[in-house]
Amino acid sequence: MELSDEATARLEDVVALQPTKNAELAERWGMDGGSEVHGYLESELGEYYYRDENSLIRATADAASLVGEEPDEDGPRTVRVPTLQRRAFAVVADHDERAESVVSVLHKLREAGAGDADGAEREGDVDADDLTADDVRSALRGLERRGVVEVVRRTVPTFRLAVERDAVSIEPIDE
Repeated sequence: MELSDEATARLEDVVALQPTKNAELAERWGMDGGSEVHGYLESELGEYYYRDENSLIRATADAASLVGEEPDEDGPRTVRVPTLQRRAFAVVADHDERAESVVSVLHKLREAGAGDADGAEREGDVDADDLTADDVRSALRGLERRGVVEVVRRTVPTFRLAVERDAVSIEPIDE
């Protein structure tokens, strides 16, 4: 099946963001909602994606090969995420530290200011003062779906890295 340039670009998103949800793809692709994403996936990318046991969208091995994604060899695992998830990964509690609340991560992001934890501003960055707890919660849940952040249930859900920080290379997805 020959894919259009748009379909190939969107397949790259599915490969990079997996496991992902309709809402995340809808936001990335400028669609109105999950139904539109589902329709697009079924009509254009049907043989290149599937839904796992949690109904999350995943790419097939053929999809990864088609877009030139190589399986990770030795070294850090590479995870491609949107800007806010990359920034949240940089500040969330380490795997051997006490898990922290969404609000705690929000405050850390605001303290780091615009840009990255390294202070560099990048395309697609969100102004730290405009961040809400919902934005941060969504970013942390996205990292959880990718297996790099874990939720520790206390009175409120708290978060920390599920892996050592050096075991993962976080790369931004072009926004």
